[in-house]
Order: sequence, then C-alpha cells, then structure tokens
Amino acid sequence: QVQLVESGGGLVQAGGSLRLSCAASGRTFSSYAMGWFRQAPGKEREFVSAITWSGASTYYAGSVKGRFTISGDNAKNTVYLQMNSLRPGDTAIYYCAARERGYSGSLVQRSDYDYWGQGTQVTVSS
Repeated sequence: QVQLVESGGGLVQAGGSLRLSCAASGRTFSSYAMGWFRQAPGKEREFVSAITWSGASTYYAGSVKGRFTISGDNAKNTVYLQMNSLRPGDTAIYYCAARERGYSGSLVQRSDYDYWGQGTQVTVSS
C-alpha cells in the first residue's frame, strides 16, 4: 500500500506558525487530490484543506481560510500546509489524505479519500 507520512507538527504559542508536510512513499502513486483533516480530543475529524493536481485548485475550511495555505509537488505526491496565526482552537492531530480515484464532487469527507497518514500533533498554547 501507499504510505503517507506527515511531519512538521509541534508545540507553538498562539500567533506562531508551523509548516506541515505529507510525503507519499511506496509504489508509484498518482492522485486526483490530497488534503488535510484534523481531529481534536472528543471531536469529529474535520476537513481543513485540499488541493487538486488538475489546475491546482485549492479549498479551505472557513475556520482556516486566510491563515493556512496548502500547496503541493505533484511529481513527488507531496502536500504542504503552511499554518500561520495559529490559535489554541487549531490544536489537533492533523492527518494527511490522498484520493487516488478521479473527480469527486466532494473533498471534505473521510470517504472521499483512499489513503491516510498516521497524523502529526499540533498544539497551540495561549
């Protein structure tokens, strides 16, 4: 199976920044889209951002729009999430996801993706 490995998480103070990376490894992999989800303790996993390789369209949850920026390297099947102006409410485990299937009318549900990473912890202190 394709492996997705997240990195870049850590502990930062409110207002700080982190850059998350997600690299795919294993067999040759071609994806329609990659994205980021996050899950805080006691909460449902929620959509954060996604990027499609065709046209490099980007999508953001309203709670992070203007603060986070997603980008990718299609040749490496790697996606990044630059997180600025972090708030305590951003504290969560951040998961990378990849959709191998083609076009989807939705990129905000867990079922829209085919592969998942193990997650990386992001903690924002006040």
